[in-house]
Amino acid sequence: MTVTATTDIDWPISIDDVQDARRRIAPHLPATPFRYYPQLGEAVGGLDVFVKHENHQPTNSFKIRNGLSFMTSLTADERKRGVVAASTGNHGQGIAYGAGLLGVGATICVPAKNNPEKNAAMRALGATVVEEGRDYDEAVNVMLRMAAHEHRIVAHSTNDPRIIAGAGTMTLEIIEQKPDLDALVIAVGGGSQAVGALTVARALAPSLKVYGVQAAGASAIHDSWHAGQRLTTNRADTFADGVATRTTYDLTFPALQAGLAGFVTVTDAEIAESLRTILSLTHNLVEGAGAMGFAGLSKLRGELAGRRVGIIFCGSNIDADTLRRILSRDL
Repeated sequence: MTVTATTDIDWPISIDDVQDARRRIAPHLPATPFRYYPQLGEAVGGLDVFVKHENHQPTNSFKIRNGLSFMTSLTADERKRGVVAASTGNHGQGIAYGAGLLGVGATICVPAKNNPEKNAAMRALGATVVEEGRDYDEAVNVMLRMAAHEHRIVAHSTNDPRIIAGAGTMTLEIIEQKPDLDALVIAVGGGSQAVGALTVARALAPSLKVYGVQAAGASAIHDSWHAGQRLTTNRADTFADGVATRTTYDLTFPALQAGLAGFVTVTDAEIAESLRTILSLTHNLVEGAGAMGFAGLSKLRGELAGRRVGIIFCGSNIDADTLRRILSRDL
């Protein structure tokens, strides 16, 4: 398919927004490692593979960047009102972490059958967790209802420039750590990681290509990108709860459509196999979303041959039961 030229859209954020976010969050977060793993490259046909270790963040996810970027941007009045967010866990932990640092009240709306370990982690960070709705998209509606009734500030996990700018700080670090990187392969749930990367790349590393990966059971954005129109699905069927979305988003989809060099899907079986390989070869734990960049390399290996490629271990908050099923090959 032919995508729109990157100059034809209004980008949701600028490089200045990303750099401002970095200045706000730098006192709280050191840079994460970006490491070369030759065995991972051998496993996908001899690529040069580098890994950004967002699984080493205090909340074990890149979304702490988003949460801190959002929380540190609030005015004194907004902090008094408190925030409400919808999440399957990682965004919620990022918001809760930032809220705790700044003394702000935070409520996180999660699906009724959400990962109990992620729920416990958010509560441990001081957030109130409301369990309602069948999936993330229904939890968003709960968030909006609470915001209207309680006059709280909405901390949307995707549709907020401060959130996307926070995600972009990851790619600022990557291009400093590996200036000659050729490509990034990034898991897409709402798209903050990928749009943050695209924003930084187009300003500071124009030759850096960004590719997207979605779960085959939650492929609304991937399908929309290939169809050239925005689509919504009825279900999000994947154990990778961090990317289990059913729709596109106003602030991220136009930029994804315009900027991604390619977009593929991976099945839950492929995600599970990638998780096992990552654990075996690097001894790093990742959750489903955290394995998707590596899973996508197998689909993109022909296009990426001979290039230096970065992937993101974007999170490691997998619950014990799901991990057991993956390791015993029951999933």
